[in-house]
Amino acid sequence: MFIGRKKELDEIKSFLSKDSGCMMIYGKRKVGKTTLINNALKGYDNTVYYECIKDSLKANVDGLVDVLLRNKILPSRIEFASFQDLFQYLNSLNETFNIVIDEYPYLKATNKPETVDSVFQSVIDNSISNIHLFISGSHISMMRDLLNEKNALYGRFSHIIQLNELNYIDTSEFYTELDAYDKVGLYSVFGGSPFVNEFIDNTKSLKENIISNILNPSHSVYNYADNLLVSDFSNVSGAERIFSALKNGKKKYSEIEQTLRIEKNGALSKMLKPLLNMELIVKKNPINRPDDKKKTYYEINDNLLRFYYTYVYKNKSALQVIGAEAFYEEYISDSIITFISHRFEEICRDYFSIQVKRAKLKGIRNIGTYYYDDSVNKINGEFDVVLQRKDSFEFYEAKYYQSPMSLSDMKKEEIQIRNIYGLNVSKIGFVSIRGFESTPKEYVCISGSELYK
Repeated sequence: MFIGRKKELDEIKSFLSKDSGCMMIYGKRKVGKTTLINNALKGYDNTVYYECIKDSLKANVDGLVDVLLRNKILPSRIEFASFQDLFQYLNSLNETFNIVIDEYPYLKATNKPETVDSVFQSVIDNSISNIHLFISGSHISMMRDLLNEKNALYGRFSHIIQLNELNYIDTSEFYTELDAYDKVGLYSVFGGSPFVNEFIDNTKSLKENIISNILNPSHSVYNYADNLLVSDFSNVSGAERIFSALKNGKKKYSEIEQTLRIEKNGALSKMLKPLLNMELIVKKNPINRPDDKKKTYYEINDNLLRFYYTYVYKNKSALQVIGAEAFYEEYISDSIITFISHRFEEICRDYFSIQVKRAKLKGIRNIGTYYYDDSVNKINGEFDVVLQRKDSFEFYEAKYYQSPMSLSDMKKEEIQIRNIYGLNVSKIGFVSIRGFESTPKEYVCISGSELYK
């Protein structure tokens, strides 16, 4: 099932409308890069897809030759000494080709990186006048390095796509017949990876999908979550320890150091850097304290990995011993609503962001969390869904309740906000997944169903 990606498809269509050129597409594993490219190239003749292997440049040249033979672009096996020779040959033919070089970082993993980039600089500069060349990869930091001014491939890409997970609205296309409550639950646990969502059975409950997919060590979803860090990082223990420390929350740098008992000598910074570069972890600040390092926090940027490291990672032996159903009841059942509630806050922020991008909500300068420190009442804390305007802020409470939100609950929340000294409040609103018992005009009331319009 191919879902969403209209913007990206339009970008590729624009690229293909030109006579030739080079396009870069990158994003983490299982985010749908290959599926996107294959769908975009449907119906085009002379299309070649080659996934690099961790071997010498010559072995990869031979591998691409094999694919060209299977696609009947080469009439018979021809020996080429290099990628330059191969592309020069293709460039001499009186036809147009679409050639995909996928997992480009594999070439750099087993060859001198500067040499690989230099080889493809030569190819792009001299041998693709009749070729649409796609260079794709999953190692985000390595792919981004190709855009660095010091890199040989700097300035060689006419189009660049960073492919992220589907947002919560597009992901819901995998389970359209469910209500908003269940959609939020599934997205909060499984995230927006097309690969992962293909396995969801929308005739089963969230619990049943968790048991059959994430709590099944023989299942592809379990193995994706269990092996993602192993496949991408040499410092596996450090990466996994950080994920385990963060779980479903957000922590300051010093809190992570303390949790992991790491010396305060910069070691944690080195451990965080590759995870931040791969965007598996994000660093955030409250929108009213953007430059306050003391308010900077880190969190996992992948819902499935959040779930896995919250519940499964440290308890894998128990899962093996007691089985999936008992494991769910013992380790997950009591706190799954709290887990989803934290993710619901992020969905609400995404909702407002989408409304701004659609021009349905104007005058918004930023969306995020808001830190308050009320010295008068001697309290401090953070609001999780706040919209910043030029001279004021809008405050929203996100509620993942199993029943409609009552007016009394809204009044209580308003009192709490109004009682905090120094807040510049222009509007108070509520996002309630099950809707409201009533919708008084003094509040903005957004029901779960509205999130998916």
